Amino acid sequence: MSRVGIMGGAFDPVHLGHLLAAEAAREQYGLEEVWFMPSHIPPHKHQAGVSGKQRLEMVEAATRANPAFKPLDLELRRGGVSYTVDTIRELRREHPDLDLYFIIGADMVNYLPKWEGIEELTGMLKFIGLQRPGSFLELDALPDHIQQAVHLADMPLVDISSSLVRKRLASGKSVRYMVPDEVHEYIVRSGLYGLQP
Repeated sequence: MSRVGIMGGAFDPVHLGHLLAAEAAREQYGLEEVWFMPSHIPPHKHQAGVSGKQRLEMVEAATRANPAFKPLDLELRRGGVSYTVDTIRELRREHPDLDLYFIIGADMVNYLPKWEGIEELTGMLKFIGLQRPGSFLELDALPDHIQQAVHLADMPLVDISSSLVRKRLASGKSVRYMVPDEVHEYIVRSGLYGLQP
C-alpha cells in the first residue's frame, strides 16, 4: 500500500519551513509522495491575504523541482470552510488503496482533540507530528485513540512562518532564503503582500 503524506494549510505564502517539514516526514516515514493542499478558508486562522489561485500557483512553483511533492487543489475547488475530515472522506473515496499520513507541527498535536470529526479522522489516517527542538508536546495527555494515530518525526529548527514573511514584505524587508526563489519571483512579479510589481 502506497504511503502518501498530506500537508494542509493556507500557504499564505508557502515557505522553506513547509518544504523542510514535508521532506522530514517523507524521509522518516518512507512516504512516496507528499501532497500540498491549500485550504479555501482555514477553520482556525485568518482568511488568506491573497486568492486561492495565487496560493496554489505559489505551491506549484515551490514544489515543481521535487518529483515527490504534488500540489492538490481539492479544498479550493470544494470551497467553504476547509475541515480536514471532509477532505479525507473525499480522498478515501477517490484513493481507497492509499495509506494516508497528515503532516502537522507538534504544537498542533496538542489541539487534535478540538478538531472537527477527530474520532472519524483517526480511523481514516495517521498523523505525523513534527517536533522541532524545544517544541512542547503533551502526547500522554491526549485520548488513547489520538495517541495511537500520532507518529512523531524530528525536523530542523527553522523559525519561519507565513505571518513573518507577510510582515517582512509589508515593511519592505527581504524574504529571500525564507521562501523558494520561484515563490519570491512570483510574489514580486504579481505584486503580492503590498509589493509593487
